[in-house]
Amino acid sequence: MKRKMINMLLCATMAVSMVGCGGGSNSNDAPASAPAESEAPASEGAEAPAEGEAASGGGALEAFTPADGSAVAVNSIYKPAADPSDWTIAVVVKDSSNGWFVRMEEGVKQFASDYGINAYQKGPVATDAAQQVEVIENQINQDIDAICVVPVDPATCDTVLQDAKDKGIKVICHEGSSANCDIDLEAFSNAGYGAYIMDNLAEAMGEEGTYVTMVAHLTNASQNEWADGAVARAEEAYPNLVNLEASPRVESENNSERAYEVAKEVLKTYPEVKGFVGTSSMDTPGIARAIDELGLNGKVFVCGTGMPNECRELIKSGSIYSAQLWDPAEAGYAMCVMATMMLDGQTIGAGSDLGLASYSDMIVNADNSNIVEGAGWISLKADNVDNYNF
Repeated sequence: MKRKMINMLLCATMAVSMVGCGGGSNSNDAPASAPAESEAPASEGAEAPAEGEAASGGGALEAFTPADGSAVAVNSIYKPAADPSDWTIAVVVKDSSNGWFVRMEEGVKQFASDYGINAYQKGPVATDAAQQVEVIENQINQDIDAICVVPVDPATCDTVLQDAKDKGIKVICHEGSSANCDIDLEAFSNAGYGAYIMDNLAEAMGEEGTYVTMVAHLTNASQNEWADGAVARAEEAYPNLVNLEASPRVESENNSERAYEVAKEVLKTYPEVKGFVGTSSMDTPGIARAIDELGLNGKVFVCGTGMPNECRELIKSGSIYSAQLWDPAEAGYAMCVMATMMLDGQTIGAGSDLGLASYSDMIVNADNSNIVEGAGWISLKADNVDNYNF
């Protein structure tokens, strides 16, 4: 497929106000009684906002630049013999108000603009598996051609995703594979990402001391796999790092305020703890707040998933040693590209190129051939965090 270089990929204006670093407001404060969805998609073709116009209610975002500084190559406008302009691709995320998924929506919108295909994003107002299933049910009854899902709990989605397949809808998953996904797209190997976080934490801790892992929920597949990967890396490479036996893994409920409360309790109860692995983007800034409040900056360290704008000042102050992530906008874009390839009957596997630098040479997971992985991780420290604006 012909490719073109663009320097302004994913540059639609947006607001990313990721909840939790500074106070009591957070996405889970929204009422949970009804599975309200994010704003309906734009008219067919999903036009990008005009220059200077706010998307998702906020300020401008600088163009994404990969960590190596190179331009990002994207596929040219996708117009095969069977014109796909009538295709509709729905993306359903865990939480429509979470800043991580606000950023992902920018990638979905950029895809729609670049490819001329109707693609849009929906999600519940809180991270709730049952609410997400209702959103998925609603979408698969809307005459869509493909659905991309970031599942809260993959097992909970199994039945509704089988319903989607029974309707002839292509099903792509990300951050956790349901048994009924046609294919699962991941930014990287989950074990490898966890090991990468642990390498950063080991550096911060001087390769010795007691640490704790934190996840949003013990049922969250990908985050627990990251935490498992971190523990395995420590056991393999850092014999003087010890996972706290009394409380090796704690939950934040995907809530930064809860992460702060849990981390503070852990540090008070177990003063030997010198490090945290945070897997949810809510965990890392919440833990950092606890470290700050208890006067343990420079004595206790946290490394883990985090958004640049959310963690910038905490990284610069040393409360967060480093934050790891991938660009969710690229993931949203790549899922939609994968959907078009599937709808066009193309085979996706080792070496597949989804048109983005981080997804240009896909790897098939050694344990599950239904999972394909990119190489999209990034580490943010004080000397490079200002290079990222989302």
